[in-house]
Amino acid sequence: MSHAYDPTKPVRLPARAKPRKGMDDVTLSREVFGERFRERFYDPAYQQVGAALRALEEKAYEAYEAYRKSPRTRRAGRGFAVPATELSEEWLATRSTIRAAQTRHDKRRGPSRVLVINGSARSDQSCPGEISKSYRLAQRALEVVESTKGFEADLLDLSRLTSEMGRTIYPCKACVSTAMPLCNWPCSCYPNHALGQTGDWMAEIYPRWVAAHGVMIVTPVNWYQAPSVLKLMIDRLVCADGGNPDPTLTGGKDPVRAKALELAGWHYPKHLAGRAFAVAVHGDAAGVEGLTSNLTAWLSDMGLIQAGPLASLGRYVGYYESYATSHADLDKDTAFQREVENAAESLVAMVKTLRAKDYQAPDRGLEEPRTK
Repeated sequence: MSHAYDPTKPVRLPARAKPRKGMDDVTLSREVFGERFRERFYDPAYQQVGAALRALEEKAYEAYEAYRKSPRTRRAGRGFAVPATELSEEWLATRSTIRAAQTRHDKRRGPSRVLVINGSARSDQSCPGEISKSYRLAQRALEVVESTKGFEADLLDLSRLTSEMGRTIYPCKACVSTAMPLCNWPCSCYPNHALGQTGDWMAEIYPRWVAAHGVMIVTPVNWYQAPSVLKLMIDRLVCADGGNPDPTLTGGKDPVRAKALELAGWHYPKHLAGRAFAVAVHGDAAGVEGLTSNLTAWLSDMGLIQAGPLASLGRYVGYYESYATSHADLDKDTAFQREVENAAESLVAMVKTLRAKDYQAPDRGLEEPRTK
């Protein structure tokens, strides 16, 4: 942070940096709020507790009208630029979990951890009624990791967003595009109790990324893009690439202060840099090459290290064949199954190299002319 910025003093922005306004008001009337609140209790069984629900609706509207985003806060305390700032207790708890995960990651004698991510939304416990091919392939990667001495694997199954009650990843609000320091590490946009945006799974996902020494993403391509469940997580990881770990520097979510801080000089810290990665993408007709390239570029931009050429894998399964027989097509494609295992083995090898301090980046010591 530049010495020209003082978080305890008023700031003035140049005209070119002042926040722009002009969008339509999204405030709900009392009537519309009530309609949306009651939609969650459509089942006739709730009529038995109608009086209680009406009382709950009134309390929810009070929180909405007063915009109690973080109803429980406490002083930031030591370690923050402005210790007296009130911060969300939930955000502080997530921060604490991330710091503990970083401590586990940094222990030289601890086990090596690999986070394997199933990026498919399909589940045999929701509407598709069938396991996803990504899940099957992720299991093969898990077997490679778990069979390696000194390694442990963590499966992050993003299909739980579609099949498990209470699992939610809320969309990124793009605070970065206002100013990088407005985006906190970890994200402080959620939970938002005033809007009922609670139970954000990212509070658990951030520490799992931090604790990992290696990350492997196994995913299908959906309409030339990452599946929505995977894209939600990707967008919410923007705070890991330049995010501000101290909200007191910007008075919480004050866009004016965040702009002033960025203009004074921001260092764009890469909070996940130095971890290894592998990706395995599959499709049935089109789009594999683009998504494989996008995921590889995204992870590299965050400072993660590709685990060799075999660790960026894109293949077609049952090319232009019927969807109904796609699992049988995967059964037959033993070469692809082996390639996924090879990607996992490459990742394991890279993690060993990184933890042994044997890896020397070819661009080490070079100064980045563009830090963003």
